Amino acid sequence: MLAEPRMAFKTGLGTAYVTSVEEFLESDDSHIFRGKVDLLLTSPPFPLRAKKAYGNMEGQEYLDWLSKVISDATEMLSVEGSLVLEIGNSWDPGQPSMSLLPLQALLAVVEETGFTVCQQFICHNPARLPGPAQWVTVNRMRMKDTYTHVWWLARSPWVKKADNRKVLAPYSDSMKRLLKRKSYNSGLRPSGHQLSDQGFVKDHGGSIPSNVLSFANTSDDKNYVAWCKERGVKAHPARMPRQLAQFFIDFLTDEGDLVWDSFAGSLTTASVAESANRRWLATEMSEEYLRGSLGRFIPFAQYIESSDHFFENEIEALRKM
Repeated sequence: MLAEPRMAFKTGLGTAYVTSVEEFLESDDSHIFRGKVDLLLTSPPFPLRAKKAYGNMEGQEYLDWLSKVISDATEMLSVEGSLVLEIGNSWDPGQPSMSLLPLQALLAVVEETGFTVCQQFICHNPARLPGPAQWVTVNRMRMKDTYTHVWWLARSPWVKKADNRKVLAPYSDSMKRLLKRKSYNSGLRPSGHQLSDQGFVKDHGGSIPSNVLSFANTSDDKNYVAWCKERGVKAHPARMPRQLAQFFIDFLTDEGDLVWDSFAGSLTTASVAESANRRWLATEMSEEYLRGSLGRFIPFAQYIESSDHFFENEIEALRKM
């Protein structure tokens, strides 16, 4: 008899479980969705060199654990499904040098899963506080660390659902002027490329984004933070930017597809999936983080259900807002 994870709550499109990834994968519930997840989008605990109060793993122990748990989790993916991992930077303890653990983590996952790296992205937060503080604001020896690595992987590089036309950015003012003028400075460039007007003056509905995604993430979670404060719940300290989840959900899935965040935290991915009319799964070990995550589902309060009176007071409060 397989273990049964505890359901925290569900909406019309998804379900949040209070459980670890390992326990969920051993459960009957996971077998319902096995091979049906179109996007596994998650931000696992970062590979920190220093021990923290919440009991993070370090060094080789971290690499062994992450590669195994991600490999097991990819069994949930459909044949065409994508894996998107956000992994932050790590610094060596006691000295101003960067650890190679984030890159080693990627290599360990690739070796364990056999997946292809489709593309690397950078998630840049220009508003991030200066860190690591010792080397940036105290000794003033380094620049502030403002980005995380985001790796898009899949079984094959030919991911059919990937379409950059689904995530076009607004044209710049200069591009708008060029389209209005309907002419381009064509000719031979110093690089040797011969450019013509063709293609450069056609309106494609927007510009193709780069693989550097910049999100300030300063006012992104006001409603969530206010909800947590009002309920006396600790807000998650390291939340994924909503814009990051939105980008990959739009880019790699279609309406009705299934998105799973295996390290769900405050359910950023799940709430974005709900708004985008995607089905979703969320697994998170912390009951407190899940309690706070309800603040992300205020627009969907009428659809929220629970079992065994779990979060009954919070759900009732949502419906009164």
